[in-house]
Amino acid sequence: MSRLPSLYISHGSPMTALHPGQVGVRLAELACDLPTPRAIVMASAHWLARQPLVGAHPQPPTIHDFGGFPRALFELQYPAPGDPALAEEVAGRIAAAGLPVALDAQRGLDHGAWVPLRLLRPQADIPVVPLSIQPMLGPQHQFALGRALAPLREQGVLLVGSGSITHNLHDWRDYQDGKEAPYVRPFIEWVEQRLAANDRDALFDYRRQAPFAERAHPTDEHLLPLYFAMGAAGGDDFGATRIDAGIDAGMLAMDLYRFDGAAPVQEAA
Repeated sequence: MSRLPSLYISHGSPMTALHPGQVGVRLAELACDLPTPRAIVMASAHWLARQPLVGAHPQPPTIHDFGGFPRALFELQYPAPGDPALAEEVAGRIAAAGLPVALDAQRGLDHGAWVPLRLLRPQADIPVVPLSIQPMLGPQHQFALGRALAPLREQGVLLVGSGSITHNLHDWRDYQDGKEAPYVRPFIEWVEQRLAANDRDALFDYRRQAPFAERAHPTDEHLLPLYFAMGAAGGDDFGATRIDAGIDAGMLAMDLYRFDGAAPVQEAA
């Protein structure tokens, strides 16, 4: 089976499910370019936990983890099956990497998972295993989590981190009239350049080194899935490709990244 890339998806507002815009076009194009996965492991910025938790529900419910949106959004479902056996394998690989881990047999798919998946795989026919992120443990931890799961890419499993390349909702009302937040482009260009250079040290230290880091991300959780996808690339050369999906509301950059990982992923001896 062909090695799948790992992905980082900027999922945007929940309203992306009703109005996909440019990111919907880009995700549909990406889906056409990829071999059909046998399963998807999705690390979402909206499932936060102190340690890695792996969703083992056989039929994960669709979680509408938001308020104040149209009724039509709450009526949407993403009825993809789960994969408890894969969830156990994911947990085993995380444990083998020396990280604490537990299964969660009740967890469903939050909007950071199901909104982009409806655009990437609208048929909802591929099993999905959700994975929590740990906002207090920083980028290197998320990178290690992705690296622990990288061999699954050789087995037809698509590893996806879902967040937002910029995410400052404090600015939501300030850029509704067509203006663009001045920090967005410098930040996303810095990330693109550092990924192209495989400069993981600078990326780990983005809070100090990236322009406007505090404006782009007052908190880390929406950028941390990027490090999961980087780690899942499986080698020192991330093979990163940026896919420009525009800027929503003047402050939510919708960049997508695929990581093809030029170095082969090796199983432990």
